[in-house]
Amino acid sequence: MTKVEVFTAPGCGKCGKAKDVLEDIVNKMSKDIEWREVDILKEMDYAVELGVLATPAIAIDGELVFTALPSQKQLQQALQDRIAETE
Repeated sequence: MTKVEVFTAPGCGKCGKAKDVLEDIVNKMSKDIEWREVDILKEMDYAVELGVLATPAIAIDGELVFTALPSQKQLQQALQDRIAETE
């Protein structure tokens, strides 16, 4: 199971876009991908631990992969690569 976390902040316009892109990719890939939204104000210590400096940011399996909003293609490729590594 690949775990994806999208780090967001209240009032962040790009964060909503990141969640939509991620949800769309997960629905299309039909792989074992679990994702959750992480509000950096509620989980600041965890966000800092991973190195999140701005939102949106995306971590895959506990590793910060994107520090800004990636394109749908970039995110999909990163997920495919991670899944291939674990198979």
